[in-house]
Amino acid sequence: MSPLPSRTNERTLRHEVWRRYDGNDWNAFDSLPPSIRQRVAQHSYDAWSVNVLMLWRHYKRSYGRTARAEKALIRYLDYCERLERDVFATRYVEQYGMPLPHLAAEGTVQR
Repeated sequence: MSPLPSRTNERTLRHEVWRRYDGNDWNAFDSLPPSIRQRVAQHSYDAWSVNVLMLWRHYKRSYGRTARAEKALIRYLDYCERLERDVFATRYVEQYGMPLPHLAAEGTVQR
């Protein structure tokens, strides 16, 4: 018996770091404010729109639907992106015994 097909083409370590919530990614993306949608579209990895919408709802409860809430969420997405990059870099060193080339070259995230 063959394994069940995956719902996603995700083949990274992200499942070891984060939990992906179920939902319609396109509807979630469309429900986000424009500044958040732009940041999600620029994310180095798939930022998982349903997860971001859940975070946005939390930030709105904390700050209200304000520019301050949007900036706080964008800062948090930046932080999550750095965490992911660190996880990938650590695994790369474990597998290949040398730093991830992009980080060794002190490259920046291309947006």
